[in-house]
Amino acid sequence: MEYKQIQELIKTINKSNISELSIEEGDFKITIKQEFTGQVPYAPVAQPVALPQPASQQSSPVAPAPAPVADKPAAQPAQASNLVTIKSPMIGTFYRSPSPDKPIFVNIGDEIKAGQVLCIIEAMKLFNEIESEVSGRLVKVVADDSSPVEYDQPLFIIEPM
Repeated sequence: MEYKQIQELIKTINKSNISELSIEEGDFKITIKQEFTGQVPYAPVAQPVALPQPASQQSSPVAPAPAPVADKPAAQPAQASNLVTIKSPMIGTFYRSPSPDKPIFVNIGDEIKAGQVLCIIEAMKLFNEIESEVSGRLVKVVADDSSPVEYDQPLFIIEPM
């Protein structure tokens, strides 16, 4: 790995919320760690403001805006607790097939064996095969093909058998 690549990698990690990254390339190994100050960057959220209505519209009642619907992770089926989530071990670009003209590695409903290749993540021009940690049936593909993924981002959900 060249010095310039390492500098770019450090800059990218400093801009992200990744706390640690390890890369092995042959006999070369690098680990980059960053400490957090405990302060979480935030963006102020604009509060809705009621605008004055013209006299002609004040007589008609205005229905309140519906409350925003929050994500409901607890609304999953009870049997979902035995599902295994395969997460990205690195940042990079997620690919479901070895090349654009080849078939994808796995489809929803396929039976998967431990050690079977599920996808490829490209990081710094290196293509890393991501293997299944368990045997089972592929229930869901969480990441989109050819999209960037973060460290520890869910990629697949597998029902162990």
